[in-house]
Amino acid sequence: MKLWKMKIVSPVLCVLCFLLLLPFVLSGCHGSRGMAEFVMPETFDTTRNYEITFWAKNDTNKAQTKVYEKAIADFEELYPNITVNLRLYTDYGKIYNDVITNISTGTTPNVCITYPDHIATYLTGTNVVVPLDTLMADTEYGLGGSALLFDGPAQDEIVPQFLSEGIIGGTQYALPYMRSTEACYVNKTFVEKLGYTLPDALTWDFIWEVSAAAAEQDADGTYFVNGQKVMIPFIYKSTDNMMIQMLRQQNADYSTEAGEILLFNDTTEAILYDVAAATGKGAFSTFKISSYPANFLNAGQCIFAIDSTAGATWMGTDAPLCDIAEENLVSFETVVMEIPQYDTENPQMISQGPSVCIFNKDDPQEVLASWLFMQFLLTDDVQIGYAQTEGYVPVTTKAQDSDVYQDYLSRAGEDNETYYKTKIEASRLLLDNIDNTFVTPVFSGSASLRDAAGQLIESVTKSIRRKETVDDAYMEKLFADTASLYRLDSAGGVSVSGDGEDLGPLPTASVILLSVLGGTWVCILAYLVRQKIKTRKKSEN
Repeated sequence: MKLWKMKIVSPVLCVLCFLLLLPFVLSGCHGSRGMAEFVMPETFDTTRNYEITFWAKNDTNKAQTKVYEKAIADFEELYPNITVNLRLYTDYGKIYNDVITNISTGTTPNVCITYPDHIATYLTGTNVVVPLDTLMADTEYGLGGSALLFDGPAQDEIVPQFLSEGIIGGTQYALPYMRSTEACYVNKTFVEKLGYTLPDALTWDFIWEVSAAAAEQDADGTYFVNGQKVMIPFIYKSTDNMMIQMLRQQNADYSTEAGEILLFNDTTEAILYDVAAATGKGAFSTFKISSYPANFLNAGQCIFAIDSTAGATWMGTDAPLCDIAEENLVSFETVVMEIPQYDTENPQMISQGPSVCIFNKDDPQEVLASWLFMQFLLTDDVQIGYAQTEGYVPVTTKAQDSDVYQDYLSRAGEDNETYYKTKIEASRLLLDNIDNTFVTPVFSGSASLRDAAGQLIESVTKSIRRKETVDDAYMEKLFADTASLYRLDSAGGVSVSGDGEDLGPLPTASVILLSVLGGTWVCILAYLVRQKIKTRKKSEN
């Protein structure tokens, strides 16, 4: 049928078509913005079988996979009517992307390892993530509840600082699973070779000074400190954490709890000039630009490698998860230290690590089954088992204070696997500094803000390496471009002034619904116009 010969149907027919399409459109919204609020069942129905999905992160540490598998097997033995299907991802970003995709189709997992910043975005869909306050407080099935078939922690046995990280908008949406912070892994041998003595606490001035000294080369390009052609004295794994912590340490603005974006300020600019100066001397680089800090550290090509305490199993000459060939290893003394500070009397370091949330489903019993498994992940065996795989620490005082975990900590250096010294020292670093840790505000758009903070450092570092001029004009453009890229400007989804809220893009189903509504009104208006023309022609005749 040619377009210009199409007949305009009556408005009645348009409305009928719309009403026929509406149930299908609304069903597409179900699971994204149309889920019914979860209501706690009076009891768990053990006569039924449940199958739940658990999405978790694992890369190359197979010991972690075994912990997950054992936890599932032990849980299914206690609850034979619940089957848990494990799906592993290589990074949290992929989990986040898949969850966002599956929200619109109502196919989210039941239990998911994630981050509060990500959950804030999930919450743009109505009742997608289950609030945990009622579940936690339930006397039978809540934390430490009487009907549990396992010895789970009570609420007061979860480290308060870690538990509070899962509160978004005054509601608990996640429980902590593991916690880490960042550590500076230092090649003490090379520091002393350069004529320096490691202080009790690192400062940024010390890091920049020693890194600049380590970047010195002879006439043929060989570095004095290692006798090699490659040396990147200071490498930072997570530049978003780098910027966030440097701002926090100087009591500078980043964002407000309400979501006001304050990142683009004079202190941020001063930090970027320091980064530019160090990069210009060949003293600084990042993971995204150069690769894993551990690989350079272990090859004697880096002196200060800042990474998560959870990354300790990759750090040092004897690291059990070392990624480089044995012939490239350089023997040196590894020291685990707090990240550099501006004020060593008031240390500030970020608290990070995976949390766990559960997604809403049509069946409240299925949600309750998910909640039982979620709690099981906080039992001592799971917490201690996972903590022993890397430099994480358990999130419960119950596990931390247990004889098993204390025995583990006391055996540092006993071997280079379970009791790898650097790994246990990294864990102790966090345990000794829990009161010095902080978290950033969580709101819809906070994940984008975090990415933007790191991108500022990445951009300046790349520009210096490309011999570009970094001056006031450059900074002004960088701030504007970054705000636009991550939708942090007034035209984007996140309000710079705090007056707006990033609700994310509309789900496909909502777009279809609006399109159908718009199309219906177009048909109605077109019909009325046509009728008016016909009436006019009749009156003229």
